Amino acid sequence: MQAVNIRQLKNNPSQVLRTAHDDDMVVVMNRDTPTALLIDLEKLGLPDMVGVKLALAVALFKNAAISAGSAARMAGKSLPEMLTLLSNLGIPLTTSNAAEAAEDMAVAREWLQQNA
Repeated sequence: MQAVNIRQLKNNPSQVLRTAHDDDMVVVMNRDTPTALLIDLEKLGLPDMVGVKLALAVALFKNAAISAGSAARMAGKSLPEMLTLLSNLGIPLTTSNAAEAAEDMAVAREWLQQNA
């Protein structure tokens, strides 16, 4: 286990993530107080990592933290599969934010062009 301060995390987040991947975990310190814990999901040894990634993707999309396209990539699903799943879960597929809707449409168009 290693500890990093917030400045180290800001200056080189990829190194901190690599450390979390290589070691068991990284404790993020704010002054002398531990405030966050970074753990590589693969190191947790969860029996259903596919289900965990899907649940995270759905939760992040539902909270408008990521687009539907990002959620699909995170979950390892095609965009139509992800949209169907979200719809079946009763999660609205559109937002009131025009920029996010435009991004989702761009991802959908890109996917359609790749799979045409």
